[in-house]
Amino acid sequence: MGSLFEEHELHPVSVERACGQSPFFLTCDHASNRIPESLGTLGLEAADLQRHIAWDIGAAEVSRHLSEHLDATLVLQNYSRLVVDCNRPKESEQLIPLKSERTVIPGNQTLSAIAREQRHTEIFIPYHGAITELLDRRDQQGPTVFVAIHSFTAVYLDHGRPWHIGILYNDDSRMAAPMLEQLRAEDELCIGENEPYRLDYNDYGIPVHGEGRGIPHVLIEIRQDLISSKWGQEEWASRLAVHLRDAYATLQ
Repeated sequence: MGSLFEEHELHPVSVERACGQSPFFLTCDHASNRIPESLGTLGLEAADLQRHIAWDIGAAEVSRHLSEHLDATLVLQNYSRLVVDCNRPKESEQLIPLKSERTVIPGNQTLSAIAREQRHTEIFIPYHGAITELLDRRDQQGPTVFVAIHSFTAVYLDHGRPWHIGILYNDDSRMAAPMLEQLRAEDELCIGENEPYRLDYNDYGIPVHGEGRGIPHVLIEIRQDLISSKWGQEEWASRLAVHLRDAYATLQ
């Protein structure tokens, strides 16, 4: 079996501000809806690939603006979660989803073990390998705060989601608790604590790179309709930069 990618295709991982000087280290697991040319469209219509099932709409742009505000290293994963979900452990049924929301993913239905392993090897491993290598370097440079940026839909399976932003954590609330307090002080916002998802061991990024290293961390979910425009992306990045800095200050 040849490579998943043609030579001209984008590498699975992008790193911005590799030498960023702030303590913050940002990741965006679902930055793109891109699919390797060798996989076609996974049997989906073009409109399906514009939906949340394929990527976290707006998350990459918010992450880039936030990286600029904070002078923070940012690692982005450049292919759709429908190819392989880089926030799921290898044993998860959702690593390569057969169905997302109500949509069957034809190109994932009859994958061989070799084809599954290829996606994991050529996308998942390079992405998390880059994160690990960069974090290892930072061990010699001073404190690190691991921040994962995601986005969520305003409606999921016909159920409305009122939250503007969700702050997710598991056992370690060093960053989440002050951020929740600060965000709740903004009267116009509806804040989700471990909403609209719960952080657990069906996740990968925070358990491995945050909890696994014992460093402060937080997973941030922003509602997609708020960051679908350039203005919204810039506004939320500015807001989060303030709250992340203030939350970090409570750790000093």
